[in-house]
Amino acid sequence: MRIKKKTPKPSSRRPPLYFVGYRGVAPATDELKIWYDKEYGGPLTIQHEAGSAESWQATHGPWSAHVVMPLPMSHVADVMKQLAWEHDVMGAVAPSLVSPRDTPDTILFAARLAKGLTLLSQGTAHDIVTNQYVNPSDWQDRSLTHFVSADHIPIAQGEDEQNHRTWCYTLGLSKFGVNELEVFLSPGLPDQPARDLLRGAADELTRIGQSPKVGSHLRLELSGQNIEIANHRTAAPAGRMLSFREIRLVS
Repeated sequence: MRIKKKTPKPSSRRPPLYFVGYRGVAPATDELKIWYDKEYGGPLTIQHEAGSAESWQATHGPWSAHVVMPLPMSHVADVMKQLAWEHDVMGAVAPSLVSPRDTPDTILFAARLAKGLTLLSQGTAHDIVTNQYVNPSDWQDRSLTHFVSADHIPIAQGEDEQNHRTWCYTLGLSKFGVNELEVFLSPGLPDQPARDLLRGAADELTRIGQSPKVGSHLRLELSGQNIEIANHRTAAPAGRMLSFREIRLVS
């Protein structure tokens, strides 16, 4: 009887967070286990999907993620053309779906796997939500020994030309199942207070795991500040449509 090989695919429960581009052959899972256990204590366990050596589940304690290395070119040829790299093949890392309380640690685990695969292959990781490219040298600045929101949620800045305002916003909160945040500034004002406010609000939203309703107030535990959710809209600053909630500082 002929056994039909399964086509490997990312996790059916959560879309991939990272693509990993590389040349040649993917790192062996044994190499990844050795690297991971040295960096983070392990043990990292890997279970291959039946009938597909390219598709496997990685687990460390309560955290797990689905990895496909490589993805079939028939599935990703169009995506590869849109990415700013010259790699021949790519894989994907998709964290398992968990409760909001456990999401930060699961996102951290997926980032650790992406880091290890990038370093071992000397490739490039692409953060799909933030549209950022992370090379081996870039990972050196991210120890990932514990969850730090800045490792996963950068603060970006642009111009609201229509209303002549500076636009500061998060990129990455949608990884945690909540809306991105934004603040608007009058021209010429320093942006650091807005960035600090966004960072504090991002920390709070990753902690509570939900987006507050428009008109509601939220206290930021670390800073003691209070913010109002002033508006909700959609925008596509990184090439994909995202939901944003505007926040304002209240006394």
